[in-house]
Amino acid sequence: MSLEFLWYIPNQVTPGHRGEPVTADHNSLDTLSAQAKALEEHGWKGALLGTGWGRPDTITVATALAARTTTFEPLIAIRPGYWRPAHFASAAATLDHLSGGRVRVNIVSGKDDLGAYGETESDQAHRYARTKEFIQVVRKLWTEENVTYRGEHYQVSESTVVPRITPRGDRRHPTLYFGGASEAAERVAATEADVQLFWGEPLEGVRERIERLRALSDELGREHAPLEFGLRVTTFVRDTTEQAWAEAEAKVAEMAKDQGADAQNPFRQTAVGQQRLLDLAVRGEVLDDNLYTAPGKFGGGGAGTTWLVGSPEDVAKSLRKYRDLGITHFVLSDTPYLPEIERQGNQLLPLLRE
Repeated sequence: MSLEFLWYIPNQVTPGHRGEPVTADHNSLDTLSAQAKALEEHGWKGALLGTGWGRPDTITVATALAARTTTFEPLIAIRPGYWRPAHFASAAATLDHLSGGRVRVNIVSGKDDLGAYGETESDQAHRYARTKEFIQVVRKLWTEENVTYRGEHYQVSESTVVPRITPRGDRRHPTLYFGGASEAAERVAATEADVQLFWGEPLEGVRERIERLRALSDELGREHAPLEFGLRVTTFVRDTTEQAWAEAEAKVAEMAKDQGADAQNPFRQTAVGQQRLLDLAVRGEVLDDNLYTAPGKFGGGGAGTTWLVGSPEDVAKSLRKYRDLGITHFVLSDTPYLPEIERQGNQLLPLLRE
């Protein structure tokens, strides 16, 4: 089973993300490039670049980082509402060509500030129906020529994207990652995505979702290669178990002092996947061996809602259990980002590759 390990680059206008030191140049090209270069040097495949209105454009950031690195692979989060599919397919194909096949794409369908970028409010069924068509059109444009597509949300006529995506072994086009825990999201993932990303849920919850998605793939007649699975989670690693828990609890105590700060994306709180994470705290502060749920009670959101806490050996043991369920793509992170890229690259990744 081939495993892939990616990180997270914060891509934020506002400094101090999840405890990152507040500096004037936190989002400069030099700072972000230093992180991307450190990822190359310490064994990481690449990094997820988060998206949302009010954040830097991910295609632009990915292009700049690709130009300053040699092997770094940006996992570029994008929202269908921001892009028309042919426009995006062309932009991504161009960057894939210029970077030598280093582009990965994460399709995000959750709510955002739609009116700010010219979209209208839509319900969940509409958003995921649009997302399904978006992925279908983009995949066709990357793999076929003279594409004509007639859908409810998107139409193209005799469309050919250039430059063409260069096949590289089994890779015919950039890998398409996708998230979402609602029924509508899972139906899109089961038929259209290459990789379904989960947040840091307990093992049993991930097992159930993998089984359900595999069954859905069969039921709905998936036409692509089998769906793969990934985990996006905070990994709070220190030299010893005791040190890790002491520092994790101290960090949560600081978060509690700042409770009430506005979430970057307030719409996330209503998402099914986010609510699943927040509900975990009712079951206990620590689930499985070392899945820490307390951050979610004090403002942790998304991948910051639950943390895997411990020594490198503790966290590696937990991640291996997710691997045994079928997880092959890992998107990890902790702050401060640059020191943790180095620490976890040196201490955690070698254990995971044994």
